[in-house]
Amino acid sequence: MSEIINNREKATITDTERQEMLKEIIKELHHGKSVDEVKLKFEQAIGNISISEISHLEQALMDEEGIPVSEVQRLCSVHTAIFKGSIEEIHGSSNQEDQPGHPVHTFKLENKEIDMLLNFKLQLHLERFEKDDSEENIYKLIEDLNLLLDIDKHYSRKENLLFPYLEKYGINGPTQVMWGIDDHIRNGIKLAKHLLSNYQGEKDEVITELKFVIREASEMIFKEENILLPMALQTLTEDEWVRIAHESDEIGYCLTEPSGVWKPERSSLKNESMTEGYIQFETGILSLKQLELILNHLPVDITFIDKDDVVRYFSHGKERIFARTKAVIGRTVHNCHPPKSVHVVDQLLKDFKSGNKESEDFWINMKDKTIYIRYFAVRDEKGEYMGTLEFTQNIGPIQAITGEKRILS
Repeated sequence: MSEIINNREKATITDTERQEMLKEIIKELHHGKSVDEVKLKFEQAIGNISISEISHLEQALMDEEGIPVSEVQRLCSVHTAIFKGSIEEIHGSSNQEDQPGHPVHTFKLENKEIDMLLNFKLQLHLERFEKDDSEENIYKLIEDLNLLLDIDKHYSRKENLLFPYLEKYGINGPTQVMWGIDDHIRNGIKLAKHLLSNYQGEKDEVITELKFVIREASEMIFKEENILLPMALQTLTEDEWVRIAHESDEIGYCLTEPSGVWKPERSSLKNESMTEGYIQFETGILSLKQLELILNHLPVDITFIDKDDVVRYFSHGKERIFARTKAVIGRTVHNCHPPKSVHVVDQLLKDFKSGNKESEDFWINMKDKTIYIRYFAVRDEKGEYMGTLEFTQNIGPIQAITGEKRILS
């Protein structure tokens, strides 16, 4: 434990020093050094840099060094020239959330646009308004706020698509608090626009409201990227992220759009798919239609994964307990469970494959249901492992049975 603590202290110091070095480089630019001179120093001293570090750096230049926002804005293009090729994100990543079109990637893409609008454009126009509340400066602020109203789509996707999944896993507090702050920001934008559109000299009131919007919306970006999204990545399954991505179009996007279509890798089952016809079993013959209807009428939910851990089939009864979508077919089972429970799945499959276990049972309480979850190792006539069958049932009604029933009712 002490080693962990020491490592954390060391990482904090390193990050601070790194920020200071970056700040010094930007200040040298500010004082007239050439891009080439500074770029060489940057590459030697810093290496790669993340988008969030750039954002924090530019904020520190304004807050701590007193460099006007207009000057930071001018330097922005120079920053880009220096940082080009060094930003971690452009190196690509194997992480799903870093792929274009993944909901997290899109949320962060929007946050970059929101951050630019808040801390460069709106902040610059606010400073001009503070010096001169002319019609021209009022009009520019109204234009900025009209663009910022688009933030409602960003917040709505978060509240109506992401929050329900977090709440499904019992994460309620942070979502309720964040939703409340979102509403304050929305109201702040509308109030500031109303004051400016009907301006009668309430300069201090306008300034107060705009500073509130810039501060709260900027802090929300930090909360989303450092708390909410990492927490969601630790909780949601890949299949749930797929559903969020598919449903996002209905609400829309803020200031930008997804930079691609995210398609998680799926194992192709096309070559092995069955055609219409009859299936000969050892104990009878069924058509594909009859077989599917039978499986869907069983009072249980069935899911089957093959020997390679790929989801091959799930039944689709009317009252399925755990939601499944067709997008899960072809996915490895590891990507169908929350990250925090994957180790349980891995151990179970390991035991089945090694022959240490033939079955395993779990039971949980979920709302008014008692859910009995059973797993069975499926083996062929030679005893070779062919896959795992998941069998899920609400046994509450069965547990409630007492006495006997011998007549129709």
